[in-house]
Amino acid sequence: MIRKEQFILSGAGDKTIAGDITYDDNLSDQPSIIFVHGFKGFKDWGTHNLVAEHFAKEGFRYVKFNLSHSGVTQEAPNDVTDLDAFAANTTSMELKDLDTAINYVAHTYPLEPIYLIGHSKGGGLVILKGAADERIKKIVTWSSIAEFNSLWKKEQEEEWLKTGRIYVENARTKEKMPLNSTLLEDYNAHKEEFNILHAAASINIPWLILHGDDDVNVPFSVAQQLAQAQVRAKLQKIQGANHVYGASHPYTGTSLPPHLQEVFEKTLAFVKEK
Repeated sequence: MIRKEQFILSGAGDKTIAGDITYDDNLSDQPSIIFVHGFKGFKDWGTHNLVAEHFAKEGFRYVKFNLSHSGVTQEAPNDVTDLDAFAANTTSMELKDLDTAINYVAHTYPLEPIYLIGHSKGGGLVILKGAADERIKKIVTWSSIAEFNSLWKKEQEEEWLKTGRIYVENARTKEKMPLNSTLLEDYNAHKEEFNILHAAASINIPWLILHGDDDVNVPFSVAQQLAQAQVRAKLQKIQGANHVYGASHPYTGTSLPPHLQEVFEKTLAFVKEK
């Protein structure tokens, strides 16, 4: 039977990391897949729970979690409502949260391999960890960014540092979401450490890059950049797919959208390869 268990971990700052594990309780050996959501994303967005069930039915323990400063709370798990937390987020915090999640999985299931899947900004985090953490055996990136500073406009930076805050729009709700200048300051202080393309070049584990060629958020050319940085990575185009592979939030369907089904099947084949 497919089961889901919740967990809470201590996150960056004074925030917590809420996560869940979806698995088949009839199986003993199950490799763990840790999924990392993107900018303005969260673990229960759209099709994420359906994807978790699909992997669990194929014999994988699927772990997903909310980054501590995602702005999603336990009281309101289906939207970004804690805008103060969202505004205070930094890449350093996210990497710390991902390390906490990996530590939890590695400690709880010490004999099983760990694979990472990252979407969009989460793909950037996964690339950094895949290059640096020997516990990770494979990584898959879905619609990944290649630079963290692609999430804002260069011309915003001077005013951002001066005023301490800018706003980004939530495309779904049209809400203006704040970002404190600590995000930019953190990036500027760790430019080498946060260099995704540099990390990509040093990855020596199997890596699958999936990207839609109709992605207006992160163009397909970004996937090509990543593949050029690491020639051993496997790049596969999802023909006609957008940034979220046809998914939406909320999602009430019982089957995956066709493009996301293709992403699932390609990812499954990759993580099952010996």
